[in-house]
Amino acid sequence: MLTLASKLKRDDGLKGSRTAASASDSTRRVSVRDKLLVKEVAELEANLPCTCKVHFPDPNKLHCFQLTVTPDEGYYQGGKFQFETEVPDAYNMVPPKVKCLTKIWHPNITETGEICLSLLREHSIDGTGWAPTRTLKDVVWGLNSLFTDLLNFDDPLNIEAAEHHLRDKEDFRNKVDDYIKRYAR
Repeated sequence: MLTLASKLKRDDGLKGSRTAASASDSTRRVSVRDKLLVKEVAELEANLPCTCKVHFPDPNKLHCFQLTVTPDEGYYQGGKFQFETEVPDAYNMVPPKVKCLTKIWHPNITETGEICLSLLREHSIDGTGWAPTRTLKDVVWGLNSLFTDLLNFDDPLNIEAAEHHLRDKEDFRNKVDDYIKRYAR
């Protein structure tokens, strides 16, 4: 199977043997993003949290992948949450675009899949937003942490879920459990 990594290795081997005509062939060019992704995906796969799995539907398109987070503690324990990640051409100057595909009752994730995670913001007042020094590993660990230590009821995206938690923690837990049973198995 041809993967982007093998294509990069093959192209590097051909660099010295290219003629002027083939050097201008744009089909052989590999973007800066794709070169970064080969390195970052290898690092990511070597350093995944035990509660996460990454899947590349097309191994030649490292810029599109799915992440599954299966929390082993807290409100969301027992659920299986799918995220879709798309890395734009301007990466690493801009953050990846991430959407939660699993319907969830969460203060930092809307029911339609929008995510409030500071490192996914291109511009952030508090300085914790995206920076070119961040990597896909940071994104995956951040998404994983939304189910544990980054669970934030004080600065919610889903205000209704956060207010529900403040009003009645037990009923909030029941609604989370109901969503897990219906959408996250």
